[in-house]
Amino acid sequence: MLQRLAASRSKWRDTIIKTRRWLHSEDSQAAQSYTARKNSWFSPTILVLGFIPVFTFALGTWQMQRLQWKVALIDELQEKLHREPIFLPKRVNLSVVPEFVYRRVLLRGIWDHKHSMLLGPRVREGSNGYHVVTPLIRSDGSTVLVDRGFVAKEFADANTFERGETGEIVILGMLRTSHTRNSFTPDNKPTEGTWYWADVDAMADYAGGEAKNVQPVFVEQIYGSSQDATLRLNKGIPLGRAASVDVRNAHLSYVITWFSLSAFTTAMLVRLVLKRRAQNHHRPLPRQ
Repeated sequence: MLQRLAASRSKWRDTIIKTRRWLHSEDSQAAQSYTARKNSWFSPTILVLGFIPVFTFALGTWQMQRLQWKVALIDELQEKLHREPIFLPKRVNLSVVPEFVYRRVLLRGIWDHKHSMLLGPRVREGSNGYHVVTPLIRSDGSTVLVDRGFVAKEFADANTFERGETGEIVILGMLRTSHTRNSFTPDNKPTEGTWYWADVDAMADYAGGEAKNVQPVFVEQIYGSSQDATLRLNKGIPLGRAASVDVRNAHLSYVITWFSLSAFTTAMLVRLVLKRRAQNHHRPLPRQ
């Protein structure tokens, strides 16, 4: 009897010990699992926020390079513009025209008013109108296209703008190339006399092409004085452009935008990571 009781107590004691060991093992596994979760502050949101600062910083760096290139280009064009004007050669080498863009040139010849073209519509100081492009038949060389300047819409529509001198003249202009056409610009209609953008090759063909010794060379006439600009506009006299470089440069604003966005998203990322780590650090451990 006593032996049975002792064996029963021993068996009961072993059962209690095993149960305690099992409970302790379960608590240890729970604590280990909790510890692993405590360090898991990484998430898809953090991954996305981590990509944005890098991407925007790269864009800002690229725009900085573009800004340096544009500033150098404007300086180069300014230097060309301030050189002494030269007479345009009798026959222009078209392959080198881009190298002489914004270079002031002198031309001598007679206006071919019969082939004048209205380029536009355009806006100047709030007034709607067109630019008058007229071939200049040079006495000592090929015929070239000259953008004589802006006339108000009422003169262009009525075809009553000032034609200018009929004899031989000498004008000062600036060499340019064909305008860049965007996706919203309609097609030109030469047969209807409608020109939305300066397609120099098509304009030269309209003026007679190679058969009439017309070269696809585009010159913007320079008007030196602005004192009587209003008077010229009111009389329908084409008003030429100023001798200035009008290359658009907005890269600095892009640089500021992208670098600011990169800094902002970086701050958001750091704040989020610190917040998550703090939450995990202060989360109470399970009771053992």
